[in-house]
Amino acid sequence: MPLYAPYPIRLADEITQQLHLLTEHVAQLPPHQATQVIAHIINPDAGLFDRVIGLVSVSSTVARVQAERGVLPAEVALALGRAANDLDAVGGDLDEHRATLRRFGAQPATGTAKPPTPAPLVVRRRR
Repeated sequence: MPLYAPYPIRLADEITQQLHLLTEHVAQLPPHQATQVIAHIINPDAGLFDRVIGLVSVSSTVARVQAERGVLPAEVALALGRAANDLDAVGGDLDEHRATLRRFGAQPATGTAKPPTPAPLVVRRRR
């Protein structure tokens, strides 16, 4: 990268570094605090995940225009389009849990509430 990168590239690099730091924090936080941070990240109203979906969507649109002009291969635009659609679908899946995410995001991090009952993550189907 040149000595002086344009602002959008510097901004993307800074955000990438901040995301790396956030990932490290989430991995090391006590469970209640990690859950609260995750709720803020996945907040369906204005969380980080929603902003990433928007960024990938705009990138997909720009890539499509660039592919139509012959600047980018069509495969790149198609892959970004699929990524935008997939992320949007995941966001839709998370919308079902909007109330739960708001509740966890609003809880104080220093509560001594009774821990929730563990739930199985795999449900077996009967044949």
